[in-house]
Amino acid sequence: MSLNDTPRAERLQIGFFGLRNAGKSTLCNRITAQEMSLVSDVKGTTTDPVRKSMELLPLGPVTIIDTPGFDDTGMLGEQRVRRTREVLRDCDLAVLVTEHDTFTEEEEELERLIKERGIPCLIVQTKEDGMPRQIPGRIAASGATGEGVEEVKEQLARLGKGREKTVRFVADLIRPGDTVVLVIPIDSSAPKGRLILPQQQAVRDILDLGAYSVVTGVEGIPEVLQNLKTPPALVVTDSQVFGKVMKLVPEEIPLTSFSILMARYKGFLTQAVQGAAALDRLEDHARVLISEGCTHHRQCEDIGTVKLPKWIRDYTGKMIDFTFTSGRGYPEALEDYDLIVHCGACMLTDQEVQNRMQAAEAAGVPFTNYGTLIAKINGILERSINCIQV
Repeated sequence: MSLNDTPRAERLQIGFFGLRNAGKSTLCNRITAQEMSLVSDVKGTTTDPVRKSMELLPLGPVTIIDTPGFDDTGMLGEQRVRRTREVLRDCDLAVLVTEHDTFTEEEEELERLIKERGIPCLIVQTKEDGMPRQIPGRIAASGATGEGVEEVKEQLARLGKGREKTVRFVADLIRPGDTVVLVIPIDSSAPKGRLILPQQQAVRDILDLGAYSVVTGVEGIPEVLQNLKTPPALVVTDSQVFGKVMKLVPEEIPLTSFSILMARYKGFLTQAVQGAAALDRLEDHARVLISEGCTHHRQCEDIGTVKLPKWIRDYTGKMIDFTFTSGRGYPEALEDYDLIVHCGACMLTDQEVQNRMQAAEAAGVPFTNYGTLIAKINGILERSINCIQV
């Protein structure tokens, strides 16, 4: 990802759904003005969700998602339909593409699923060989000729209005002219030659406000604090070094972590704090799911699979059974778990995070994230959240 790119997690996700050969892919190609999906007369040409990032004015950055037909059959077809359902869980806006005057049974189910999730939906009736007749409540469009496509874009912009992200990552906690110290350890687990997304977001948000960021490793904290004429308004640290940083930053200076700020930014900090309390209730052979929203090459000191399990076992004194998932591999059945510990979710959209958290709540399983749990383990949770209450 280029530093100039808007991350997928910050883009509105617009999913195109319908039956095989309904014209979804042709319409997506027209809207993006690119051949993002293969098009043919053969049913089931789109076999996996296809994503394309673009600017859709006046909405701004969006991701267009073309999905397999919801009426696909056979063993592979069932897997494709499941993939389509997964996309539906994460969409901000939905486009239901149909070539029928009345909905088929599968299209009715799609519409029901979209409504159940409260996703704003646009119904587009399309034909490859010309414009379909206009039906109230639908937009007539032809992916083949491009007729009606501009209206589809305009209606999507109207549907998406007001759904843009307005929450700030850190800027609403400080004032212009303030100094924020960002503690970013560079070790074997740090990505080579770049900062991770929450660190980038913090720097940009501070700059946008007209405040100042000072970036240091753990070893540089004493010198940085000594050289500042006035104490920093806030210190934000990588959660993995909470235990070291808390000893170096005086109590009177507000201290939190990138992961806790991300939980607040994604809208689940309250649930994360409540979920962390479940750590004190774990018994021997409790089942803990540790889930990451992205995939990466795991190092020998990987936080999700190595450090967190050790810290949890040391804190509880119990033999805990761990399950690990990454990327889109989030389990559907959660009832057997006693605690879910998620990553900061910087690469997931708000909708994806909320769906994962709500699935945990529906199963009665406490849900927290890495930084909140680590703060709990280090006895610094109250301090790390009190300073970011607004």
